[in-house]
Amino acid sequence: MEPEVAVSWAKSIHPCYKIENLSYVLISTPSTICVSLYIFLGLISVTAICGNLLIIISIIYFKQLHTPTNALILSLAVADLLVGILVFPFTMAFSVSSCLYYEHLFCKIRSSFDVTLSTSSILHLCSISIDRYYAVCHPLTYRTKINHSVVLLMILVSWSTSAVVAIGLLMAGLNQDACKEKCFIDVLLATTMGIILSFYLPLIIMLCIYLKIFLVAQRHARSIHNTTCQSTKSGATVSKMERKATKTLAIVMGVFLICWTPCFVCTTFTSVGNYEVSVSLTETLIWLALSNSMLNPFIYAFFYKWFRSAFRIIISGKIFQGGFANYKLQ
Repeated sequence: MEPEVAVSWAKSIHPCYKIENLSYVLISTPSTICVSLYIFLGLISVTAICGNLLIIISIIYFKQLHTPTNALILSLAVADLLVGILVFPFTMAFSVSSCLYYEHLFCKIRSSFDVTLSTSSILHLCSISIDRYYAVCHPLTYRTKINHSVVLLMILVSWSTSAVVAIGLLMAGLNQDACKEKCFIDVLLATTMGIILSFYLPLIIMLCIYLKIFLVAQRHARSIHNTTCQSTKSGATVSKMERKATKTLAIVMGVFLICWTPCFVCTTFTSVGNYEVSVSLTETLIWLALSNSMLNPFIYAFFYKWFRSAFRIIISGKIFQGGFANYKLQ
């Protein structure tokens, strides 16, 4: 890279880094902004690790939680836990700014972990939406269609697809380093397919499924309302059901869209449209996307009272006393 390009980038690099001899170097005396930033990101990482560990321990320990749906949540928690353990520290220790400036081997490893685990997390969310679709829209055949074998297949597809996408993007990057402009179209195609499989396709599936679930839930609520005596009490119950369904679906899709959409839209424009985006904005969007791994435990577990009961038992240390595996969670 030419020196003048590096100088122009210096205006938007990571607050903890500086350019020295055309390389990003960690500032020896960190600023207040730098220290505050690392404390904040460290808290996100710790919260993601602790929240997902609580889910993993709860589902493994308590037999009441040994269900196909919770197997999906368990696998999702493992993916999000690995994001907190591997991706967060790697991103903090070796900023995105440095990797955008110079592609070290460490950057490629970090990028592979990032893509694999983030894609796996998104695909697990998509699988959970499919599970919820059959539970709400086809309750009579739910247990036969969504059994342990089907859930295991969903988990394998989520992890294997994530690995394939990460390997494809890694190979595309290595090929681009080797052949420069000659294989630009192949690299662009691989990147586009990776983005589609990682985000846009799961997003479309989730939007369609949750819209269907919402419409079916409303239809069921109206049906219950019409078969009752039209009492004020039953009307209030139905209204409460509709509000709860709306709130749950809004939280699920809202958090997902807020966290992931800006990052993938930015990636799409920079990859396909050849637009330039400031490094600081790129890092902010990446961290916003990664924060979804911290929020997933709250969305998919903390809303359920049996998980809250399990968390209280775990945090209080009662599980070390033994005899709680068959405990009836309330």
